[in-house]
Amino acid sequence: MGKHLAGMRPLRWLLFLGFLVLGYLGLFALLGFLLERYFLLTGFGPERAASAAGAMALGAEITLKLTLISGLAGLIIGVFAGMFRLSSRPWVRLPATFYIWVTRGTPLLVQILFAYNALPLLLRPLWPEAQAVLTPYWAAFIALSFNVGAYNAEVVRAGIQAIPRGQWEAAWSLGLSPVDTLRFVILPQALRIVVPPLVNNVVALLKDSSLASVITLAELSLSGQRVISATFRPVEVYLAVAAIYLLLTTVLTFFTNALERRLKVAGR
Repeated sequence: MGKHLAGMRPLRWLLFLGFLVLGYLGLFALLGFLLERYFLLTGFGPERAASAAGAMALGAEITLKLTLISGLAGLIIGVFAGMFRLSSRPWVRLPATFYIWVTRGTPLLVQILFAYNALPLLLRPLWPEAQAVLTPYWAAFIALSFNVGAYNAEVVRAGIQAIPRGQWEAAWSLGLSPVDTLRFVILPQALRIVVPPLVNNVVALLKDSSLASVITLAELSLSGQRVISATFRPVEVYLAVAAIYLLLTTVLTFFTNALERRLKVAGR
């Protein structure tokens, strides 16, 4: 029976991934259809409604992709920076502390502009192709990843420190090394503590991604601005942009809340 259940797990994961892919494709196909109907109802011509709906649906897809990959990279950065922040070794702790201090103390807009305009120049002596490779998309990815990573680091640090000292001592008394203690005892418990604030960071990241429009990344906000420039209909377009952001944040919150409930059940 156990072997049968173990054999079913890969199939369940494949079905889950297939469901996510179909849901992703269906979401933006449906979004494009609804936007076109909306623009037709608000007085746009058929051709203009179709082009505006296509541009904004594509912008929404770019926004969600950028949020997901930046959020994943920021989670990895945050976990390591949070652990390094607690290290007793100054050469490990101080760089992490400096990174968090600088990132949280400067505006995200400045970080995006720096990643797009200044970072290629700094990398040019070592990487001559940096200017060509660091397109608006990847410059925004770097800035957003390191920005949310700094906030995630403080969340992870607080989550680790919330675990009672007795958990560490009990693990050490059983012969576990500090690394194994952190990996098998502390982090699984801290994970259930840090999920809600990490979820809030991802939702905030989705909205913050609109700042990437300043470096001409055609995400949702810039797509909306271009439609307004072509149609001179700011009320209808900005209402649509706001509704799409609300839809995307609702979808993200739904999946992250499901993850939070699953972690609570697993921890009982």
